Amino acid sequence: MDHKTYMKVSTSIFGLVALLHLARALLGWDAAIGGWEVPMWLSWVAVLGAGFLAYSGYKFQK
Repeated sequence: MDHKTYMKVSTSIFGLVALLHLARALLGWDAAIGGWEVPMWLSWVAVLGAGFLAYSGYKFQK
């Protein structure tokens, strides 16, 4: 896989993760991992982190 393809794939994945966390935070979806209830604030942090990585990947593609 060349660099350009890798950047497109990783940017798309991080963008999708950011959108799903944003949907969870806005729609109030519950999430549990191994019986542990994931706090809603953690999704807001994930939106910022994954969104930043998606933006950075998009910026470096150019």
